Formats: sequence, structure tokens, C-alpha cells
Amino acid sequence: MLFNNRDETRKVFFSVWQKVQVGKQLEPMESIIADVINLHPEYQKVLEDEEEGVLSEFKQEQGMTNPFLHMGLHIALREQLAMNKPDGIKQIYEQLSRQYPDIHQLEHSMIDCLAEALWLAQLNNTLPDEKQYLDKLKRLLNT
Repeated sequence: MLFNNRDETRKVFFSVWQKVQVGKQLEPMESIIADVINLHPEYQKVLEDEEEGVLSEFKQEQGMTNPFLHMGLHIALREQLAMNKPDGIKQIYEQLSRQYPDIHQLEHSMIDCLAEALWLAQLNNTLPDEKQYLDKLKRLLNT
């Protein structure tokens, strides 16, 4: 799910949520987004006001979680799993799913690793280190 800017990305979430509210048929990617939104009722209120939601700054220093970033990480993980990229992530997910009774909790554990990989890449001005990311995911096994 690649877009040119933050506002465009956020507008997709609003569009999908509006379609869900009126029962419109969704495209395959929209169905994934809708599923992630439905897993996060705490963020649905943000999706009620597009003008404010697009412009809002969700500052971690103020104890706020950016709902678009959080849901975007869920979507990114699901895309990685669908493509098995990085190579081997699907196998790790299948192994982890045996020890996590709640798939949503499993995704949260995995997106913590993804967020760290992305943060380190941004910090170092590099591409994410796939090996390091996969190693971190493997450490979740039997923890």
C-alpha cells in the first residue's frame, strides 16, 4: 500500500471506513484495510471526522498513538505475509500462530519488530535490514 504522502494515505482509510458504514462492496485491498479497522474500534472515532483526522498530529510525546501508522503496520505485515517477503516470514508467522491464541496479539508482536526495523532504517538512512528483522521475529518463538 504505497501512496505519495501522508494525507493521501489517511484519506484511503477514511474512504474505506465510509464504504464499510454504508455497506458498499470493497476491493480486495480495501477489505484488508476494513478488517484492520474493525480490529481497532478505539481508532474508529478518528475515522468519523476526515478533516480533523487528516490534519491531526499524533505526537508520541503527548502519549498519543498514531492510528494510521499503527493500522498501516498491520497492513504492511499482512502484505509481507501474502508475498512471503522477506523470505521466510510466512513460516515464522505459522510457527508463531501455534503459540499465540489471539492472531491480533500475534500481529502486534510482529509489528513491534517491523516498527523497530523501519525506525532503525530511518535512523541510519538505509533500507531495512531483513536479516535482523527476521532474527527479531524468530526470537518471539517460545517467549
